[in-house]
Amino acid sequence: MRRSRFLCISLFVFVASFSSSLWAQGGGAVDERFRVLEERIRALEAEVQSLKAAVPTEGAAAAPAPAVPTPAAQAPAPEALQLPTPSLPVYGGAASLSKALNPDIGVIGNFLGATGRNQVNPFPSLSLSESEVSLQAIVDPYARADFFLAIGEEGIEVEEGYITFPALPGNFLLKGGRMRANFGKSNAFHNHSLPWIDRPLVAFNLMGGSLEEADMGIKDAGLSLSRILPAPVFLEATAELYRGDSGSLFQASRRSDVSSVFHLRGYHDLSESTNLEIGGSYARGHNDVGSDFLTHLAGLDATLRWKPLRRAIYHSFVARSEFVWSRREEEDGTQRAFGFFASAEYQFARRWFGGARFDWSERARDPNAHDNATSVVLTYWPSEFSQIRGQLRRTKYAEGNTANEFLFQFLFTLGAHGAHPF
Repeated sequence: MRRSRFLCISLFVFVASFSSSLWAQGGGAVDERFRVLEERIRALEAEVQSLKAAVPTEGAAAAPAPAVPTPAAQAPAPEALQLPTPSLPVYGGAASLSKALNPDIGVIGNFLGATGRNQVNPFPSLSLSESEVSLQAIVDPYARADFFLAIGEEGIEVEEGYITFPALPGNFLLKGGRMRANFGKSNAFHNHSLPWIDRPLVAFNLMGGSLEEADMGIKDAGLSLSRILPAPVFLEATAELYRGDSGSLFQASRRSDVSSVFHLRGYHDLSESTNLEIGGSYARGHNDVGSDFLTHLAGLDATLRWKPLRRAIYHSFVARSEFVWSRREEEDGTQRAFGFFASAEYQFARRWFGGARFDWSERARDPNAHDNATSVVLTYWPSEFSQIRGQLRRTKYAEGNTANEFLFQFLFTLGAHGAHPF
């Protein structure tokens, strides 16, 4: 009751002081201001009644508070009654402020071993083939930056390092820096994020140019512009422009010898547990024969995922396939080649995955020669920070050699490491 009396006295004092100020000002706006004030008084009276009802009398149970009547739609308050605009809030709290000048830092070790016999493209018996250091942070409200340094036994290189502007006018997303191109699906994967220990033969033969390159694919400095297109399904278009140097696949002899990549990706949920992703790619660049000679690549990729909601941590299935066509211009004519791979991975327990992959690929520089391989993969995840994988691989090379190998891999993660493309 004391609180109710205090509210009434405060209300009376406020009305008296406000009325005197209004009469002092005069003018035709007095009636309008009184109307707005009257509506606010009614709302305060309703609050007072609800507070009275909420205080139970002695010996009686507390009665439910009556519903507060909603006042009629209020007109915008006059300028004299508006409150000052508060300062902008600080999102994220102390944790975000502490990271303002410190990016997320992570390290992933990739230890490989191999046994068996391979006379064409052998893996070392034991090697720490790559340690990836990641530095990722929000630069400002309009951009973020990602750096991935690959530390190998022969030195250090920038695997990727780019800035992303995710909210440009027109709903465009722009990236600039050194990146893995959006050609196909597996080209964008880092080595540690692959579902196998090695890369498919089509990556060696058609996207790397030679079997001696350990990390092939389209990876260069450039710009990437993407946008989600209006469609009944998720549809994303990407256009990229690169300097034109990607291993032995593309080589720029002049400043104008840039390369380009185009990718169209569609995604659709078939059910609550199953989704399908299909993509088409095209790449064009100058090759090592000279500025007048081009290499064209066309690709088609498909990924089918199944992950039941009620048993998601115990069972899942992923099927992938990619098809790549190459057309390489040379002095004695045009060389055409084709290659593909198909793989499947099934999770049969909480930490266990089993899979298989089949490769078949011609060689870009010698289309009459082709290689094929079959692999069986078993993966165990002790936790999300480590992984143990074994792979049996049988490869038949065009030279007539057959390689039977067992590859094994230990992956271990320190610190924070952001998710890679889905």
